[in-house]
Amino acid sequence: MGNAQYKLYYFEFKFRAEVIRLIFETAGKPYEDIRFSFEKWPEYKPTAPFGTAPFLQVTNGSETVWLSESASIARYLARKFKLAGKSDEESAIVDMYADQITDLMDLKAKILIDNDENKKKEDQQKLDNEIIPKYLERFDQRIAQSRSGYLAPSGLTWVDLYFFNFLDIQGNKAEAIFDKFANIKQLDQKVRSNPKIAAYLKRRPVTPF
Repeated sequence: MGNAQYKLYYFEFKFRAEVIRLIFETAGKPYEDIRFSFEKWPEYKPTAPFGTAPFLQVTNGSETVWLSESASIARYLARKFKLAGKSDEESAIVDMYADQITDLMDLKAKILIDNDENKKKEDQQKLDNEIIPKYLERFDQRIAQSRSGYLAPSGLTWVDLYFFNFLDIQGNKAEAIFDKFANIKQLDQKVRSNPKIAAYLKRRPVTPF
């Protein structure tokens, strides 16, 4: 699918789909970013392979493929656009750290949809104070070991974009992270200063997460 056309479907915020958008932007590949409200979701849901968002439509001529699961879509695009690592071993390391981010995103998602405000507050405090710091220590050490300023020795890969999005949705909590973890701060700055990413960040819609 060398001349494929891409349509990305997701809600009107960053969260699960943003890593996919960042991959497209970094690679300089055109795509249609279709965002919809929760009220409009029933119109799109029947098209989604698993009835969940985000999902991606890939069309090349008469052939169309529908893909679901954000990390699977991200891996697919990263391989196509040379953002998955320079070797099988490096790609495996990239995937390993990406799965760690997915773990954190899953925990955050459960908190966001919880209707019990007391439990939501308790779980958020545990996530912020106990769980996330343990993960961040691993990431900070990995960035130092790679000596590239990124998580992979060869340079920027999709896991850096995934991690950047995770940090971004922390909002004002990110500054405390940067104060404690210098290598993570460096990675965030390197991704943010990428010319293609910087241009995208200026024009993307402002959303809470």
